[in-house]
Amino acid sequence: MSSLLRAPRECASWSWELDDYAPPGLESALSVAARMSRVLREHGLLVPGALEWHWYVDGVGGIGVTTRLSLQGPLDDPDLPGRLLATRPVGFPDAQVADLLVSGHGTWLDAAGEERREHRLVELTVSPDPLGLSADLAVHHDIWGHFDFRGFPHPDVEKHNAPRLAAALQALDTLLGVAAEPGEPTYFGRAEGHGIRTPDIIDGRGPDLTDLL
Repeated sequence: MSSLLRAPRECASWSWELDDYAPPGLESALSVAARMSRVLREHGLLVPGALEWHWYVDGVGGIGVTTRLSLQGPLDDPDLPGRLLATRPVGFPDAQVADLLVSGHGTWLDAAGEERREHRLVELTVSPDPLGLSADLAVHHDIWGHFDFRGFPHPDVEKHNAPRLAAALQALDTLLGVAAEPGEPTYFGRAEGHGIRTPDIIDGRGPDLTDLL
C-alpha cells in the first residue's frame, strides 16, 4: 500500500499551448504524449501503462462515457489511434476523443533517499482539440513542497524530489520550445516557476490540509 497521501485536487499544475509545436488531432496528440512521456520517464516520474479519456460529440458536449485502454506498445505506435477509435461507444457514432490522460507509475524518494513506486505520481494530459493542441502536467502529492499535508516541514523529502520535478519541467520546456504556464491555484497549492509555491508560515508550520484529504 502506498505511504503517500494524495490530494483530490492538484497541488500544482503546468500547461503548454502547442500551436507552434504540432498540429491538432489524435495522431499528433499521441505523438506529443510519447515525446513528453519519454522525458518524464528519463527523470523517473512516469512509466506509461494506460490511456484514459472521455468522449464528446460536437455541439452536444460530453456524453458521460470514459474509456481506459491498457498500453501494449509505445504511445506513438501507428496502430494506436485506430485502437482508440475502435472503442467508440456504439450508441454515439460521432463521438470524438477528448483529453488523453497518460496514467502509469513513477518513483519518488523518501527522507532516507530510498526509492518508492507510486501510481500516478505525475499526471500528463494531452488534448487533441481541433482548435489547437495543448498539454498539462499535474502533481497531487506533498513530496514536491516544503511542507507535508499536515503542515510539518520535510526538508529531506523536498530535497530528494523537488529538483527532479523541476529538471523534468525544464526539459519539457526545451522539448516543446515554450515555457510552461502555471495552472490555477487550488486548496492544496499552486505552481511557481518549476516548483510549488511555499505557503505562509506560522510558527514554523504551513497550513494543515488534511481536512479535505
